[in-house]
Amino acid sequence: MRSNRAKVRAGVSLAATLPMLAGALALGIPAAHAADAPARDTLAGTKPAWATAKADKGSTSDASQVSLRVYLAGRDKAGLAAYAQAVADPTSAAYGKYLSAKQAQARFGATKAQVAAVKSWLTSAGLKVTGVTQHYVSVTGDVAAAEKAFGTQLHNFAKGSHTYRAPSRTASVPESLQDAVLTVTGLDNAPHKASHDDQLPGPAAAFRNSGPFSSYYGSNIATTLPDAYGKKIPYAVKGYTGKQLRAAYGAGTYTGKGVRVAITDAYASPTIAFDAGTYAKKNGDAAYTSGQLRQVLPKNYTHTKADECDASGWYGEETLDVEAVHAVAPAAQITYVGAASCYDDDLLDSLGKIVDGHLADIVSNSWGDIEANQTPDLAAAYDQVFQFGAVEGIGFYFSSGDNGDEVAHTGTKQVDTPANSAWVTAVGGTSLAVGKGDKYLWETGWGTEKATLSADGKSWTGFPGAFTSGAGGGTSKTVAEPVYQKGVVPDALAKANSADGNRVVPDIAAIADPNTGFLVGQTQAFPDGSEKYSEYRIGGTSLASPVIAAVQALAQQARGGKPIGFANPSIYAKYGTKVYHDVTDNPTGSGLAVARVDFANSVDASGGLLTSVRSLGKDSSLKAVKGYDDVTGVGTPTNGYVESYRNR
Repeated sequence: MRSNRAKVRAGVSLAATLPMLAGALALGIPAAHAADAPARDTLAGTKPAWATAKADKGSTSDASQVSLRVYLAGRDKAGLAAYAQAVADPTSAAYGKYLSAKQAQARFGATKAQVAAVKSWLTSAGLKVTGVTQHYVSVTGDVAAAEKAFGTQLHNFAKGSHTYRAPSRTASVPESLQDAVLTVTGLDNAPHKASHDDQLPGPAAAFRNSGPFSSYYGSNIATTLPDAYGKKIPYAVKGYTGKQLRAAYGAGTYTGKGVRVAITDAYASPTIAFDAGTYAKKNGDAAYTSGQLRQVLPKNYTHTKADECDASGWYGEETLDVEAVHAVAPAAQITYVGAASCYDDDLLDSLGKIVDGHLADIVSNSWGDIEANQTPDLAAAYDQVFQFGAVEGIGFYFSSGDNGDEVAHTGTKQVDTPANSAWVTAVGGTSLAVGKGDKYLWETGWGTEKATLSADGKSWTGFPGAFTSGAGGGTSKTVAEPVYQKGVVPDALAKANSADGNRVVPDIAAIADPNTGFLVGQTQAFPDGSEKYSEYRIGGTSLASPVIAAVQALAQQARGGKPIGFANPSIYAKYGTKVYHDVTDNPTGSGLAVARVDFANSVDASGGLLTSVRSLGKDSSLKAVKGYDDVTGVGTPTNGYVESYRNR
């Protein structure tokens, strides 16, 4: 799947000291491929699957302009993958022997000679170098120059109702550069961008919850509404607070002190400091100390319009992520690293900043796209950043998505990306019941079916209704089964798309259902033209991801501050023990639902009220069952999870 070289240089592999290379291959690194022409080496995956002969609309004009990134393979690509696995494996002699960012770059990064050779090749083809980083060389130029450099013709192809440029054959590089170039992005110009995974409206259109509410699960029963599953049901909670979530997931006395957590999203909320501080004060969280919350932002933002990335729509995402991390790990240092846009290249830059500067040990990412939109060239670029993070002791956590198996959303059963990467921790979602006295009651896999109140108020129309949203999960079609999932993930899931086995998502889970969600505070724009702070309930796996990141911060504190790093080998090593709630869709033995009342205009009662019943544990075709499942992974943290990392 991913780009690889036809030859491996002798003497550079860590196989002699770290017998992990076979395991690295199992993490999704493909076998070597043959060059497609004399003296050239192919870059696998650079011709997208949609660029078919049937869709070919002819050659792209030679004068058309391109903007490309040539990602650098570094001096030891195979060694990087091998060490990334070994350093994260509790059974390895190299476990926890992390490198500094400088050491990682010196050991695995591109050499000056490699960078110089790549630049010389690109400029000789007629392309202009516009930037050089530790990860890539960026260039611009015309189509003719790009075709010369990469040994392919660029054509226009129909993709859905649009036409995009793409290589008519797999791109290649001179054989002399086979060890220097990882891949190239930008030869195709179909949009490669992420969306934020939450159940949240943008601040341009204010959102408030109507109520009635429960203050904890079951505290306020909807006695005047119809039964569901043979009984009266509670109103949805107003929104759990940090105190309730800390109790549910076993925070104990740990606060995340001394641990650095980073958050990536696109753009940046202009009111984040005020909103986060106000929320903490109003909801009993510790006040932020000086410098505890900081932002690392690009000089300029791009693609900000509503029909591109809708910049303002991302403000609430940052707000949720920051407030959720602080609520669960109130003493952790939080660094928000905003991307210049929602496009992959810019999101990769934000991840690269964290790795290159080792800005944090734990990184929460609540964004993604469907796997069908991922191309192998981008997957290779992402995986390289994640591998560099792993060798430095940095763990990346990604929300698994909010559309269940994606069939209702895309018509095709698939997982989300980058959560599908074998080098990240994919976080699934649950519906959470926290009772009186902050007592953990139960969880189901997050999946919602909705039915509305009938006109006469005596029944639920079409009960239980249609699927609306749920935790993303399932089996990848492109990523090989990683070694840490073998023996834990059932073959029925792992081998659903291939007899050899594939990556299954997610790995672990936490609260996500917006009907049992988290209370968040944000400055929003109201219909009367005012902008003011208000609070509302929110959910989505973009809540689950920062919650798990915060729990990992507590766990890192418990082990004396030593980074956990890439956590999946440790997470799966604990499978089947009492450190996880084994979440199922039917924890009480009968159907579960909550009543929810919403403002029709999302702001106030002037437009009327909408009453509905939301059934829990109904995640499209995905099922939360005993043992590992593709809704909640190995489960959710119990009171013993954080302590299980103590002194390890």
